Amino acid sequence: MATGRQEPAGTLVDVAARRVRDAIFSGALRPGEKIVEEQLCTDLRISRAPLREALRLLSQQGLVHYVPRRGTRVAEWSTEDVLQLFALRHVLERHAMESVLPLADVERAIVPVRDALDRMRSATDDLDRDDAHRAFHAAVVGLAGNRQLDIALEPILLKLQLPMAMNLREEARHHRADDGIARHEAILTALGRNDLGTVVAALESHGHLHYLDLDRRSSPDR
Repeated sequence: MATGRQEPAGTLVDVAARRVRDAIFSGALRPGEKIVEEQLCTDLRISRAPLREALRLLSQQGLVHYVPRRGTRVAEWSTEDVLQLFALRHVLERHAMESVLPLADVERAIVPVRDALDRMRSATDDLDRDDAHRAFHAAVVGLAGNRQLDIALEPILLKLQLPMAMNLREEARHHRADDGIARHEAILTALGRNDLGTVVAALESHGHLHYLDLDRRSSPDR
């Protein structure tokens, strides 16, 4: 990835983190697989320092973890782990909606949610879409204006990055690329109606069953 010029260290860290994250989300690096630093340094044409900082950032996001005497590996989440995380996200989203709906000025309030959905629609690559997807769910909970809720949600969304990305990519591979957008459009439409029951129903229908179905299809022993 040489550019013919020396890039700032911060930029090298960002590039390395993005490349490793893309490899994880695309399946090039599989859950449990060891991160071979020497090979990545060669591939990215960077030194160990920015790569290790990138891996530290990815560890904070729950995408990789360090195992003593085994090195850094791609994080592994069981189906049960993932379903529990989706359930926790839903609990926080539902609590946020119960505490804020009906909104006094619904059209103004949901602008951040609408903006995140627009970013999902216009994303030029998978990673941009993944970031917008995470921002969408953060914006939904953010409607409550509850800082502690936002803090509680952030690590859950980071750990769910991979399964959420798997959902969107698997839908695209099965010629249903618009399904992920449609499910989020349904949530936005429900929010626009400013009715708690409608919003909760949309959130529930969006939930973790998509991941469960995809996980079953992709498992070789099922």
